[in-house]
Amino acid sequence: MSLNPTLKRINSIDVLRGIVMVIMALDHVRDFVHDQAYTGDPLNVLTTTPVLYFTRWITHLCAPTFVFLSGLSIYMQSIRKSKAELSSFLFKRGIWLIFVELVLISLAITFNPFYNLIVLQVIWAIGISMIILGFLSRLPYKVVLAIGLVIVLGHNVLDFWEAEPGFKAGFWWDLFHHGLFAVYPIVGDHYLAIMYPFVPWTGLMILGYCFGDFFTAKFTSAQRQKILTRIGLCLLGFFVVLRAINVYGDPHPWTTQASGFATFLSFINVNKYPPSLAYMSVMIGIAILALAFLENIHNKLTNVFRTFGRTAFFYYILHFYLAHSITAVLFFYRGHSLDDAMKAIQKIPFFFQIPGEGYSLEIVYLIWILLIAGLYPLCKWYDSYKTAHKEKWWLSYL
Repeated sequence: MSLNPTLKRINSIDVLRGIVMVIMALDHVRDFVHDQAYTGDPLNVLTTTPVLYFTRWITHLCAPTFVFLSGLSIYMQSIRKSKAELSSFLFKRGIWLIFVELVLISLAITFNPFYNLIVLQVIWAIGISMIILGFLSRLPYKVVLAIGLVIVLGHNVLDFWEAEPGFKAGFWWDLFHHGLFAVYPIVGDHYLAIMYPFVPWTGLMILGYCFGDFFTAKFTSAQRQKILTRIGLCLLGFFVVLRAINVYGDPHPWTTQASGFATFLSFINVNKYPPSLAYMSVMIGIAILALAFLENIHNKLTNVFRTFGRTAFFYYILHFYLAHSITAVLFFYRGHSLDDAMKAIQKIPFFFQIPGEGYSLEIVYLIWILLIAGLYPLCKWYDSYKTAHKEKWWLSYL
């Protein structure tokens, strides 16, 4: 097999990863500076607007695509590493990611140096999933695939237990399945908030790992495009059928609304916390179609996205600190004091944010664009540094 298809194959993965990283920043900027960030649900069809709805909905692509591509990239590494080397690497990187989530990301989200709130988000889920995959990668491919399918297809069975009268989720249930900002005390006035229960995300990473087989020399670029297109369309078709049945695959059934458009919004409003089967089907279906589309596209714009994709972890950490710093500047610009920030922390656990205060969606988009523009030269520099210093082992963890 020639070298070019391999290069294109890697590019498409990096480009898609970069695209979802850019989209992800939009949601986080909205959380930080939008005047409705903590006053309502942007996906509530009864109170939202179409622009606000899709501003939130499009960002649903980010976490599942990133987790899926992480698994795919791990499979690509398995071609170059022995099972023992891969398992060791995944264990160490998983531990490192969990540490970063607890220390760096929690601080970036809250700006609370006392760590009164520690948040388990997507980096934690990826970290623990990598540790688990490190053990599973020693098993035969078909066994790993079966485990991933059982988790992804079957985890929504637990929704029936949750729907039982009097059911109460505890710590382990929230950690494994439910989550959605489930807060538990640690010690004193320090708390742990679970946003990403890891089991369904682990299942998705496992499937991404198994999906990596399509990106090996077994398939030509043309064959891969056809396969990816068919799989992507089948997943979207599966989502439509599953969602239309309205019995299994998502804990929140869709309902008929006052208009056809509102009913459509209810239909595509699928559960992210935890990621339901319907949610993963539609989002990964779109992601796989995007991989097929991006296979042979190379231009200045894809080069920009590729840079973000190649520096995704660096970008992820940096964008949180930059977005929250902008939020702090705007907080003081509106005439608030540090004392106001200390009082506001009693309402929401994030410094320099007050529910109901903020800016319009147009300003959110403007700040998002400026944020991305500011991050690009930093990511470009870091990408060049990584390329020029491949001998530095620690760069593989960043």
